[in-house]
Amino acid sequence: MKKTLAVALATTVLSTAAFAEDAITEFRIGILGGENAQDRMNSYSCLQDYAAEELGVETKLFAPADYNGVIQGLLGGTIDMAWLGASAYAATYLQDPEAVEPVLVKVNIDGSIGYHSIGFARKDAGIDSLDAMQGKVFGFGDPNSTSGYLIPSIEIPQYKDGITMESGEYFGEVKFTGGHEQTIVAVNNGDIDGGVTWADGQGEWEDGYNSGALRKAVDAGLIDMNDLVQIWKSNVIPEGPVVLRKNLPADVKAKMTALVDGLHERDADCAYGVAAGETLGFQPVAHDTYHSVIEARKAKIGG
Repeated sequence: MKKTLAVALATTVLSTAAFAEDAITEFRIGILGGENAQDRMNSYSCLQDYAAEELGVETKLFAPADYNGVIQGLLGGTIDMAWLGASAYAATYLQDPEAVEPVLVKVNIDGSIGYHSIGFARKDAGIDSLDAMQGKVFGFGDPNSTSGYLIPSIEIPQYKDGITMESGEYFGEVKFTGGHEQTIVAVNNGDIDGGVTWADGQGEWEDGYNSGALRKAVDAGLIDMNDLVQIWKSNVIPEGPVVLRKNLPADVKAKMTALVDGLHERDADCAYGVAAGETLGFQPVAHDTYHSVIEARKAKIGG
């Protein structure tokens, strides 16, 4: 009897020790570039509070200067969760297939889970298409952005023979601005002639569409969409996933997945900030959704 009790107690101690070893002491959310760091932090502050309440540990936000900062944070274990673009997810997966797992994807108002790369220019510049961009300055956002580089760098050359992504060949100059907000501001200020950013392509142009970088820029008072004109639109791109580090404790992954999945119903204003505009919330997603983007990145950029 005593032996059985001792075994039971030992098992309990071992289980408790294993649980303690797996328990987290803080949770860290990375936020991709797209707008200035303080605005990104403000948009996610409500999620930070909900996560801290749900997990019972301090939750921290990280808004690195570029996409690679979030990618490397996930790979190195210093960031636990992020909403990645499809190309940033591909970059993470190609460097370490076991680093993260996609769990959720943003859902548009019409129920779809796609978005577009949008080419745009100032209306008063007299540029109404890519044809009018020849010899002009064209801006991309970040090399790890799906809509801000990968997809337009593949699809724009298909628009017309002779278009390349090299400065001085079709465009007078090709620049990387550093992010979506930077591209939008640079076009709006006349620092570059045209550029690309992301939007769901739904709703009204005057509003910056329903969600995306244009909508966030309108909400922030940075632009008046009536001053801008759309000059190109990509094919549908699969919306990027919310990812979690694979080696997080199972209960942490389950709690955070449920939290983000139910965020729209719980706090629509919070979901609006996190999802960059109007959505129906989030739904489950799997790795298979991103096969095409992973292959496109391998072909265009490599790992």
